[in-house]
Amino acid sequence: MEFFLPAFSNLPAAPVAETRPLSDTRHGVTRTDDYAWMRDDNWQAMFKDPALLDPAIRTHLEAENAYQKAAMADTEALQKTLFAEMRGRIKEDDSSVPSPDGPWLYGVRFVTGGEQPKYFRIPRDGGEEQMMIDGDLEAEGKAYFRLAGAGHSPDHAATVWGYDDKGSEFFTLRVRDLATGKDRPDLIENTGGGAAWSADCTGFFYTAVDDNHRPNRIFYHRLGTAQDEDVLIHEEADSGFFMGVSDTRLNDFIMIGINDHETSECWVMPADDPSAKPRLVAARQTGVEYSLSEGGDVFYILTNSAGAKDFKIMQAPVESPEPANWSEVVPHKPGRLILSVSAYRNHLVWMERENGLPRIVIHDRTSGEEHAIAFDEEAYSLGFQGSMEYDTDIVRFSYSSMTTPSELYDYNMTTRERTLLKRDEVPSGHNPADYVTRRVMAPTTDGEQVPVTLLFRRDTPLDGSAPCLLYGYGSYGIAIPASFNTSCLSLVDRGFVYAIAHIRGGKEKGFGWYEAGKRGNKTNTFTDFIAAARYLDAEKFTSHDRIVAQGGSAGGMLMGAVVNMAPDAFGAIIAAVPFVDVLNTMLDDTLPLTPPEWPEWGNPVVSPEDYQTIAGYSPYDNVTAQAYPPILAVAGLTDPRVTYWEPAKWVARLRALSTSQSPVLFKINMSAGHAGASGRFQRLEEVAYEYAFALKVTGKV
Repeated sequence: MEFFLPAFSNLPAAPVAETRPLSDTRHGVTRTDDYAWMRDDNWQAMFKDPALLDPAIRTHLEAENAYQKAAMADTEALQKTLFAEMRGRIKEDDSSVPSPDGPWLYGVRFVTGGEQPKYFRIPRDGGEEQMMIDGDLEAEGKAYFRLAGAGHSPDHAATVWGYDDKGSEFFTLRVRDLATGKDRPDLIENTGGGAAWSADCTGFFYTAVDDNHRPNRIFYHRLGTAQDEDVLIHEEADSGFFMGVSDTRLNDFIMIGINDHETSECWVMPADDPSAKPRLVAARQTGVEYSLSEGGDVFYILTNSAGAKDFKIMQAPVESPEPANWSEVVPHKPGRLILSVSAYRNHLVWMERENGLPRIVIHDRTSGEEHAIAFDEEAYSLGFQGSMEYDTDIVRFSYSSMTTPSELYDYNMTTRERTLLKRDEVPSGHNPADYVTRRVMAPTTDGEQVPVTLLFRRDTPLDGSAPCLLYGYGSYGIAIPASFNTSCLSLVDRGFVYAIAHIRGGKEKGFGWYEAGKRGNKTNTFTDFIAAARYLDAEKFTSHDRIVAQGGSAGGMLMGAVVNMAPDAFGAIIAAVPFVDVLNTMLDDTLPLTPPEWPEWGNPVVSPEDYQTIAGYSPYDNVTAQAYPPILAVAGLTDPRVTYWEPAKWVARLRALSTSQSPVLFKINMSAGHAGASGRFQRLEEVAYEYAFALKVTGKV
């Protein structure tokens, strides 16, 4: 079978990677890796200074970029057209609706032509706007720049802001005096990007990241002192756990959260006493998760303890929050997954998902009366923003669907009135009536039903002739929302069906849907995606050879697995920052995310069973001599999450073993990391490139 090969005629010779066999024996099994040399021995230092990349590796990566550029040269005009369309759907001089906190209203906006956000505030009683952090100004002269946000102090006199200018996610923190608009001398490097202020505003807490990019220590920084004087507050000895720090709406407590993908632990300390020793709420138990929300004299606890797979809400007094003092507020209900909880003076609010759709539920803390905010569409997405203030009846949420641009509402929890604050504009025009959104169910061979969300133009023929971009993720319990996406309209308006497969490994159908797609059950994620593709073909939404499958990160691993298992089900593959060298990565505990990832994928270092499971699907290890469709891999050099050598090795092996003439392209951003380009329009250029590939391989160019 060949795959639209005329689209890639007269290509130059593809780069051929040198083979340097390196053998490794684990659990009595010996594997040989021909391309292990692509991993720079100096990778930790290179992430902070890309100029340190091994010259031989750089030469190979630059050859890959030259090859993909030549292969896509005939789409350059199309890429510009797509970019212009996508940019035209974005209101360039856009602003958030400022959120109240004390005497100020805080917001974020972009300006025409600007790539970076600008953080501003306005006096609540009226007055002139004050610019806090101008992202465009801070990014000047930098090839990469990403803001980590800005957190103002409780007295509104200063803000901590963070930035990454390498793409490696090592964030630097600065402190801006909001009276002068100038940064103070304080400079905190190698952090996770966020901070939590002490109640007296004389300092803040932050998470330090070690050389292996693991957030394992919480420090307190007193304003006006050097970083080496910062006080260690808490340290996590287990490299398998992440750690973060946050404050509360009442500024009463500092919360330290420690977690991997299935276990969590919380510590609390008074926000007005940085010298206090953090207090443990509940000791970690494997498989038990919990998180806290302060509600005055109580903590509300969202937890899956005692068999509450889809979570329940408990409460405990703040002075004695140990599990012995927990009492139930919202019981566990199988199939209703509680996602988050927020406490206010008079109300408790939580987000939940049932039957694949999200809901916001309001609970009166005095009467116990509950109600949900109702919506009408068949498939939609919700975002709960809440409020920065505790003593309020007003919370904020956003709503969108595949056809409806995002709408922002203020909701009065007492009167149940909703006020439309903003509807996202599509400057180039958008008529929802021109489009159709559907939710269909794809049957699997083991009797499950996989939800698939579809978007297409009302005049698109559903006779098998339409090309389709089929997106999937299916890991970490992440549910992919059916939200408005201005970019995909550039495909849909050209006759594509845009589809999202809500496969096992996410939580679209509850926590059990997640469990059925992790560790030993991971192959369900892949077979679900293939089932979705087969269903769309059988029902004439598209044809198998016109399906372009797309996924990123763990979704990129999905792409690598399904194209090994069923290359004939797809016309092409787009894999962004793809986690494809799963076995080698999970065997290497020096890599940034490996120990914390073991609960998700298994630990092949100690477990022969986990080794065999991962070896059975790891995309890189399972490339075989078969006919592969056209494949595009996209990556970033300084990515600490999916290191650049994973896709580089995968592409080399695909080229060596594929029996088809289909091209395998590899585009690597030499000045970015996991999230790709940092600017809002720079990112659109990358999307335009990927969509141009999809159009090219389906004969739409």
